[in-house]
Amino acid sequence: MSPALRSPTTGDDLRSALMLTLALTAARLVALFSTPLELYPDEAQYWLWSRTLDFGYYSKPPVIAWAIWATTAVGGDAEAWVRLSACLFQGGATVVVFLIARRLYDGATGLAAAALYGLMPGIQLSALVAATDAPLLFFLGLSVLAYVAHLQATDARRRLLLAVGFGAALGLAFLSKYAAVYVVIGLAAHLLASAEARRAWTPITAGAAMLATAAVLAPNLAWNATHGFATFQHTAANAAWSGVQLFNLAEAGTFLVSQFGVFGPIPMGALIAGVGIAAARRRLSQPDLLLLCFTLPPLLIVTVQAFISRANANWSGAAYLTGTILVAAWLLRWRARRWLVAAIALQGFVAAFFLAAVISPALADRVGLANGLKRARGWSQTADLILDRAFREPGLTAIAVNNRFLFYSTAYYGRERLTELGVPLASWLLMEGPRNQAETAAPLTPAIGGHVLMVSYEGWRRSEMQADFEAASGLEIGSVWLDRKHKRRIEMFTGRGFRPSPRDPVTGLPRAPVVSVPPGRPTPP
Repeated sequence: MSPALRSPTTGDDLRSALMLTLALTAARLVALFSTPLELYPDEAQYWLWSRTLDFGYYSKPPVIAWAIWATTAVGGDAEAWVRLSACLFQGGATVVVFLIARRLYDGATGLAAAALYGLMPGIQLSALVAATDAPLLFFLGLSVLAYVAHLQATDARRRLLLAVGFGAALGLAFLSKYAAVYVVIGLAAHLLASAEARRAWTPITAGAAMLATAAVLAPNLAWNATHGFATFQHTAANAAWSGVQLFNLAEAGTFLVSQFGVFGPIPMGALIAGVGIAAARRRLSQPDLLLLCFTLPPLLIVTVQAFISRANANWSGAAYLTGTILVAAWLLRWRARRWLVAAIALQGFVAAFFLAAVISPALADRVGLANGLKRARGWSQTADLILDRAFREPGLTAIAVNNRFLFYSTAYYGRERLTELGVPLASWLLMEGPRNQAETAAPLTPAIGGHVLMVSYEGWRRSEMQADFEAASGLEIGSVWLDRKHKRRIEMFTGRGFRPSPRDPVTGLPRAPVVSVPPGRPTPP
């Protein structure tokens, strides 16, 4: 990309973007350190991973665990410190959005894009939750920034360094979430569409970028190779969604509608309108083409995925960092400043309400949004119910739960009492093999199954759990209110002599006993 495509900017835009980012980050920090909302079980899972650093984990690459380890090493294991890295990653991503837009267009576009991105509804949630999306978007943004800078560079040495930076950032994006593959797809699409982009790469710079990516990814690939490629298999299985209705137009429609909530109604509408205008005119500027190549593939691929089976609203999140820049550029080019101001104002209002609801969940309850927060409530009380019962049972050899949410929330909220009790927390396996990291790392086995406190989430499969013991007794049902309408129920009993029955791999239920029938006699029904 020619340096002439870059527009002049002033330092005022950069200062404004930094002030916006600092203000948003400060508001999010206030919410993080004052919210009564508890860790969602997936967050507790990532925290537990961070206690044992590794180059990979059952369902995700390692960056999320590394980040939590770093922040909790500074401030301790409280919820805010577990989530802190998400806030910092999204603050960094907002600045990166500004820098990309300024390189491709000008400082005014960069400031508008930073505002749209920082206030995006989906980003508000991502910045306050310990998950893989925040580091993915930060490193994805760095890779796009390095790619753009590489295309604009004229010095061979600088291009080589930027190619290495692009490869390293892409590797870190992959270590955050395998959805970084959309960067590779976007890169391939841009190289196919732009002769100018192809000319910017040489065999040396392309090789340097690939080597840098490979070097960053190598430890994770080695970990997967020694663990049966567990993360890859989980990612593939998650995308496959076996057991759901296939070719469902309603699912695709639901996913597309959800994107208006993730991206914001005005930006999403502008993105659709801009794509339509570009298709009608059959003409795109070089910056627009580059951004479209990184924006459209995630949206199109995940929409197809939603139609074939189903998709979560955040699966297309890789589209919106570059998509925000494109929308800001188009709105300014169309002189639709009122729409831009309206978009920023609307998303600012939503962001303010969201932060207020995080600080005071009663606000969400009053406006009928309590259901959206129920999974971040009541886990400490649930852990207390389990451990109160455990302390009343002398001689326990283990506590076993039948749900990964229960496993991770009990591991986090019962961490001190579990240490005091001195018995392992385990997972009861429904199937013959493990299906998640809790079942892989801490399965209930006969070696620890002498006297077990068994916990069933909502009573699920309790009869099958009881059948795995020589004796089961002391059924107790406990519940925790999550709001005025919803409560969580657990059923607990003690089991002695764990002898798991063979399972049918299709149903998960105990296999029927094999009955030997002498020749000439009828087969029993």
